[in-house]
Amino acid sequence: MADIAVKIDKVSKIYKLYDKPIDRLKETLSISKKNYHRKHYALDCISFDVKQGETIGIIGTNGSGKSTLLKMITGVLTPTYGDIAVNGKVSALLELGAGFNPEYTGIENIYLNGTMMGYTKYEIEKRIDNILNFADIGDFVNQPVKTYSSGMFARLAFAVSINVDPDILIVDEALSVGDVFFQAKCYDKFNEFKKIGKTIIFVSHDMGSIVKYCDRCVLINQGKFIKEGKSSEIVDIYKKILVNQYNPDKKEEDFTISNFEHNNSNYWNENLILNPNKLEYGNKKLEIIDFAIFDSENKINNKINKGEEFTIKIKIKINEKVKNPIYAFTIKDLKGTEITGTNTFMEHIDTDNYSNKKEVIVSFKQIMNLQGGSYLLSLGCTGYERNNDFTVYNRLYDVCNIDVISSKNSVGYYDMNSTVKLIYF
Repeated sequence: MADIAVKIDKVSKIYKLYDKPIDRLKETLSISKKNYHRKHYALDCISFDVKQGETIGIIGTNGSGKSTLLKMITGVLTPTYGDIAVNGKVSALLELGAGFNPEYTGIENIYLNGTMMGYTKYEIEKRIDNILNFADIGDFVNQPVKTYSSGMFARLAFAVSINVDPDILIVDEALSVGDVFFQAKCYDKFNEFKKIGKTIIFVSHDMGSIVKYCDRCVLINQGKFIKEGKSSEIVDIYKKILVNQYNPDKKEEDFTISNFEHNNSNYWNENLILNPNKLEYGNKKLEIIDFAIFDSENKINNKINKGEEFTIKIKIKINEKVKNPIYAFTIKDLKGTEITGTNTFMEHIDTDNYSNKKEVIVSFKQIMNLQGGSYLLSLGCTGYERNNDFTVYNRLYDVCNIDVISSKNSVGYYDMNSTVKLIYF
């Protein structure tokens, strides 16, 4: 336990659900102990460890039990079954401003929250300047928080949580609040905590942030533990759950691409090195049967010079007619962060005119403005069917790499192609 910050051991949280309010009273007064409720498992036998100094993400669909789990770690809720052991002082930013009294001023709420976290008045006073500087809400700190805008509320809540020097920081969907400058400040502080070895438990629906910041990720679905591991891999499984394409009974290799063996051997992708760990799923009403990256000379090439034109082509077999399919590509960095991409819906392309055709080739042509380095390409065919249900026909994740060749890199992911002038006097 010495190197474990949080240990979750077979934790379940069960709520009693009643069809009518009166049923709760009937059950309480029942001499025969008749049950009028049904059980709802917000969490069902969850187990995993969080190591000290680790940044771990917890992801899942709405209602999966993520926030319930965080509340149990912080002691706001108690498990119905199982145990949670926490080794260190916890600061949690769950629901923004949770624990704030709307009638108190900002200053009073700082002292209130600090006291709730176990700090003395003297310890809070030592930190109050840092809190106020980070929140940067001016004289409003002396006004009741019920008069604050949502942005000011978020600033103060976050400032209190991260400036009390916790051993374990718990953040639940709180880094995307406030204006863009405050968000940047929050992420800087987040990175600072990582560098000095603080333990961070991070819940977010922003998969880019999960992949970028988390050493490891835990996936929960409908209260059940699904899998834990490398963030980019767990996010890929989560994406399949979102479109009802995840089958826990299938082995991972069952999702790999095995569909490129055709009678005709002259396929574009034979000229590329395919990712052995690529993923494929979908109902195959539309099926990606070939793809390639073409350089400015229209040759198949996964090495593209920065600043040059290149084309991504996808060949799709039409197994069933569907209305207005959406064809897409995405480029990610090696950490799994989505850098860029587009689709026919975003580009306002009519995709419904294929009458009796059996195949379609979709071409995406653009200028390569990414910095020099290696990236991963993902492809997809999706759409909306009856009742506007989002449907995946075929998706290929991280199917091959794109290497960008550059003699000049600037800061960040892409080049703004700035023109620089010097004027001397």
